[in-house]
Parts: sequence; structure tokens; C-alpha cells
Amino acid sequence: MSRGRSRTTRQLTAGRGVYAVLGVAVLLSLFPLYWTLVAASRSNTEIHRMPPVLLPGGRLWHNVTQVFAQTDLRLAMVNSLVVAGTVTASVVLTSTLGGFAFAKLRFRGRGPLLASVVATMMVPTQLGIIPLYIMMANWFHWADHLQALIVPAAANAFGLFFMRQYLLGAVPDELLDAGRMDGCTTRGLVWHVVLPAARPAMSVLGMLTFMASWNDFYWPKVVMTQQNPTVQLTLSELASGYIKDYSLVLTGALVASAPVLVAFLLMGRQIIDGIMQGATKG
Repeated sequence: MSRGRSRTTRQLTAGRGVYAVLGVAVLLSLFPLYWTLVAASRSNTEIHRMPPVLLPGGRLWHNVTQVFAQTDLRLAMVNSLVVAGTVTASVVLTSTLGGFAFAKLRFRGRGPLLASVVATMMVPTQLGIIPLYIMMANWFHWADHLQALIVPAAANAFGLFFMRQYLLGAVPDELLDAGRMDGCTTRGLVWHVVLPAARPAMSVLGMLTFMASWNDFYWPKVVMTQQNPTVQLTLSELASGYIKDYSLVLTGALVASAPVLVAFLLMGRQIIDGIMQGATKG
């Protein structure tokens, strides 16, 4: 028995080669962010020098000041935070409730309705841009308003399907039946059983949704203007000159990445737990 246990332990222990590969992967993943920091702390001439400079300089605060002076990045970040935060909260809530309904509730037409929801994931976003813009601009008069970014993204098929697949295994039917026998309503089951069990998956979905909303460029470019921009529109304005100052462009990108990094640091534990639980269940 002890030999079997020691053999299993040896099989699960990572060797030096595994750590070397992981170390290289981490370095390759972090290098773009590090190079952005280096470029943001240098002048445009310095970052084009050959051989390239690999150490940060002393112009970071100057470049940040220039970015905020040349663009309305402060308003853009506030707009993006409002949009990304509202969309994330809405998507996580609607996806969790809808996923629970499709996973655990029995109602007529559940299969065809789920299939139709999943089928919308196959439709390219570009096909719906023109009718969506007509609705936002002519029907609701929301062009250049944040509502035009929030309402169309308040729910999505991926989030619903993701939560449905997670809740199929995370919430046993026996637990729900026991709750109903104790007199718990469906609302009570959602609050006391489903939401605690779904917290890791909700964190993963929230992070993915926040990043997608924060990085969205195509739809804001269509419906918004530079008078009421998002972060991505402001970054495109920095890169739109005939002679591009890449140090300022990368400074703006570094500043714009800060909220995403902060969100990951705050939710990282839940995200990793959700991924590990999904891998274990799989």
C-alpha cells in the first residue's frame, strides 16, 4: 500500500522540466505588459532605438500627463467603467437565473427555446449592426448615449449556456427536492442554494464579461462619438495621427489596462477556484 501511495505521489510531483516550461510561459505572458511599461516610460525616439531599450525610463508620469492633456481619457474611463460594470452585473444575474431555469426547471418548450438561444451564438455580430443602430438611433434616440452600449449587451447567450452547463453538475436535483420538501420556494432555492453553489462560475463569467465589455471597440465606434467616448475610442484617437507617438499610445494602453488588472486581483481567487472546480467536474 505504501509503495502505491509513494508511486502516486511521484507521478503528481512536478519535475524541473515542468517548472522550466511554466517559467518560460509566464515570462512570455508578462513580457508584452512589461514592454508596454518600458515604452510608456520612454520617448517616441527612444523606443525606436536599435538595439531596443529593455529598461524603464523616467518619462512615465510625463507621458501620462500628456495623454490626459491630449485626450478626454478621464471621461472615457468613467464611461467604460459604468458600461462594463453594469453589463457585467446584468449578464451574471440574467445568465445565472436563466441557466438555473434551463438546467433544473421543467417547462414546455425548454429544449427548442434553449436551442434557439444557443443558435444565436452562431450569428456574426456584424450582421446585426445596421438594424441595431437603427433601433438605438431612430427608435430610442440613444445614439451617443451609454444606454446604447448597456442595453444590447445586458444578456448574452454564451453566459446563459455557460451557467446552465455549470449548474447541471453543481446543484444536485436531490438537494433541490429536499429544499422543496422543507417548504422552500423557488425564489428561496435560488437565494440559498443556487447562488452560493454558482459563485465560482459567476466570478469567471463576470471577469470574462467585464474584459469583453471593456475591450469592445466595434459597436462603440458605430454608436458613440469622441464627445462621449469609451476607452477604446480614446486609444484609437491617440493612434490616429499621421505621425504616431507610440510612447503615448502605449501609455494610454497601460492606463486603460489598470482597471482590468485590479478586477482580476480582486476576483482572482474566485476565478481560479471556478476554473479548478470546472476541471475537476469535467
